[in-house]
Amino acid sequence: MGIFDSLLTKIIANEEEKIEGKKSTGKKVKETISSEEKLLAKELAFKIAELERKDGALEEREKLIKIKEEELTKNKVEIEEIKKKEVEKLEKISALTKQEAKDLILAATEKRIAEDLARKINEAEEEVKAHADEKAKEILIEAIQHGVTDLVAEYTVSTLHLPDDDMKGRIIGREGRNIRTFERATGVEIEIDETNDIRLSSFDPVRREIARRSIEKLIKDRRIQPSRIEEIIEKTKQEVEKIMFEEGEKLCHAVQVYRLHPELVKLLGRYKFRFSYGQNMIIHTLEETKIGIQLAYEVKANVNTVRLGCLLHDIGKIVTEEEGTHIQLGVDLARKYRIPEEVVACIAEHHEDKPFSSPESRVVWVADAASGSRPGARYEPHGEYVERMSQIEEIAREFPEVEEAFAYQAGRDVRVLVKPEKVNDNELVILASKITKSLEERASYAGQIKVTCIREIRASEVTKAK
Repeated sequence: MGIFDSLLTKIIANEEEKIEGKKSTGKKVKETISSEEKLLAKELAFKIAELERKDGALEEREKLIKIKEEELTKNKVEIEEIKKKEVEKLEKISALTKQEAKDLILAATEKRIAEDLARKINEAEEEVKAHADEKAKEILIEAIQHGVTDLVAEYTVSTLHLPDDDMKGRIIGREGRNIRTFERATGVEIEIDETNDIRLSSFDPVRREIARRSIEKLIKDRRIQPSRIEEIIEKTKQEVEKIMFEEGEKLCHAVQVYRLHPELVKLLGRYKFRFSYGQNMIIHTLEETKIGIQLAYEVKANVNTVRLGCLLHDIGKIVTEEEGTHIQLGVDLARKYRIPEEVVACIAEHHEDKPFSSPESRVVWVADAASGSRPGARYEPHGEYVERMSQIEEIAREFPEVEEAFAYQAGRDVRVLVKPEKVNDNELVILASKITKSLEERASYAGQIKVTCIREIRASEVTKAK
């Protein structure tokens, strides 16, 4: 109250000073000013009283809020104490700690989610299975259509006909010196029958092609003598080497493979004179690579890996200087020229000799099978095929422990059922080794043969009749 009194006193004093300063003002004006000052003083006194009342109310409210805060804090502490006691009671009742109970709840939740997820996965798998065959056929048919080639197979001619007996005598030469020079220079055996037909025999198709071309040139030249034979054969070798390199380049460019090592390009050119079950390898490789590329695009595989894997998958077949399967020879050759390992894996796995390590390996395998197994792609005399399969089965059946043997995949896979009472599990491995060794020594086959021995024991009982 003291602050407002002093303020009012100062205002009144100021006003009085103003009034006193106005000496020229009349008595009437003084009375008017005096009444205004009184009215102003009353208004100020009322406002001051109102402010003091509100200030008191605020103080009371602050006291109430403080009391309530103290009560809330007290209640919170009591609640925490009650909660703690209840948790301890629950732990005693359930014999579980809080963390253990939490883990149980999480485990139950995860199990429920896993069941829902498994159900959805099964539903999705069923839907995929329902349409997978149809979709796979569409993709494969479209890929095979992309593999169609307009090249015509040029089968290597290994038989020639001489025009007359005089030419036959020239080819043989005095005391057979011409024919011996020819065989030594080409590495090809020559047989001439009574009908003047010449048969060229060699496991190396390139040598056989060099011999064929050389004989044709000698027949036209008619100057047949050892020095001339060696000269023509040497020129023919250079000619065939050039042809093979050009054919290798054509094959690489046809499938858009560039900057391959020249030696690999030359080896790929040998495909022109190489056949597998009657199928020309340069056509098979071109066809298979086109199919593989299209399949790689469809299944989102690495196209460049598939492209190179298809191109080189049979490269080991034209390596005649070393021993081994065409798969192993191909792998060694690819690594020699630093081909990427993912491509080497495609070469190693394209006959399922090893488990597939990548989608690209599967694509190469499918493309190879599509090209090689389509109608008209390959041909083998039926009699020879049956004879080879029967021979493999008979060799396996000769062992007394064997009950039955079956050859599959053109003789590459043999399943042997053994008599369980004559061989135990440990002896089964030894028996498989013996059969493999016997097949290596006596059977006629190309590539590798996988021998799988199967031992089965069954136990059965019959209930009494009622």
